[in-house]
Amino acid sequence: MSAISDAAARFRADLDAAVTRARRAAAAAGDRTAAQRERNRGLAERARGRAVRPGDHAATSADVQRVADGFRRDRGLPVEALPPAAELLSPPKSREQMDANANSAPPPPRLGSRPPAGPKGQLPVDTPDDEDFSQARILY
Repeated sequence: MSAISDAAARFRADLDAAVTRARRAAAAAGDRTAAQRERNRGLAERARGRAVRPGDHAATSADVQRVADGFRRDRGLPVEALPPAAELLSPPKSREQMDANANSAPPPPRLGSRPPAGPKGQLPVDTPDDEDFSQARILY
């Protein structure tokens, strides 16, 4: 009986040692993952703030980005939409340039001085009265 109890004690000791090693490995992996996530978060903030210099980082290829996005989506992880690498690595536009681009659209065309005809072809009565709220003025 002594051999069986010794074998059981050795088994329990080996099992305890294996569980301890597994817990240490899991903790170390968690620490590495947390550090990598923090580095990624910092890089993403720098990219959003346009603080990335072109010489410091090489752009990730579109294929690798597509595969990584698919991997994250398949596992239900969040996928942050960042601008393309060329845009992130280009120097930021000046405020004047952005305003000029925003205001460069032509004004909408004027369609006509009179409203279009109604369903039976009648044109609404054109009166100079600003307070004319008749149905013809509202609907047509």
